Amino acid sequence: MELGIFSISLAVSDLQQSAAFYAHLGFTVAGGDADNGWLILRQGDTVIGLFHGMFEHNMMTFNPGWGPNATALDSFTDVRDIQAHLRQQGIEPAVATPPD
Repeated sequence: MELGIFSISLAVSDLQQSAAFYAHLGFTVAGGDADNGWLILRQGDTVIGLFHGMFEHNMMTFNPGWGPNATALDSFTDVRDIQAHLRQQGIEPAVATPPD
């Protein structure tokens, strides 16, 4: 099962300040659109997405179709197939509501 590259998606209040903080940790901008409120940062194999005004909470993200170095994969497992696989294993995917 090919899930694609994993990243953490962070809901940030200040995109530029957040990007500057992660730059101090060695992250560089690998993609995104700052004018539209999002940046993708990389440091080695670690990927962080910074998102301003797009969602309320941080989330784990699997990026189907996206491999290392933001390259397109020739093939990957469709998220609906992953969901069906989980259900066959007796796992019902659900959206978790973070505590207040």
